[in-house]
Amino acid sequence: MSKPANPRREADNEAKAVARMLRVSPQKLNLVAQMIRGKKVEAALADLEFSRKRIATEVRKALQSAVANAENNHGLDVDDLVVAQAFVGKALVMKRYEPRARGRGGRVEKPFANLTIVVRERPAKADAAAA
Repeated sequence: MSKPANPRREADNEAKAVARMLRVSPQKLNLVAQMIRGKKVEAALADLEFSRKRIATEVRKALQSAVANAENNHGLDVDDLVVAQAFVGKALVMKRYEPRARGRGGRVEKPFANLTIVVRERPAKADAAAA
């Protein structure tokens, strides 16, 4: 008697990838996540490739992982994928102290963030019109 498996939380036409403990503040990561929300995967990857933000490379890896999950685990068509959701969460914050003037210590916070990317298969509009 084993426990029943957890049902899949995403729809059949969705796949996701999670990047945890990214060394950037959630506010800065959200700027990059906003850049790709709602775009086709090819356009989002191109935007991340040429973005000047440091964390864009990690976001690009997470997006490529979501696309690979969609293709290999769920059999979705890569050409029809759209970034359905890209949301950011807080992770831990390391607290450090830096010496300041007159013998005091200044607190330095080093935040971490989590990123979740959900890609959804949307059939091309030409296919929808033909059907």
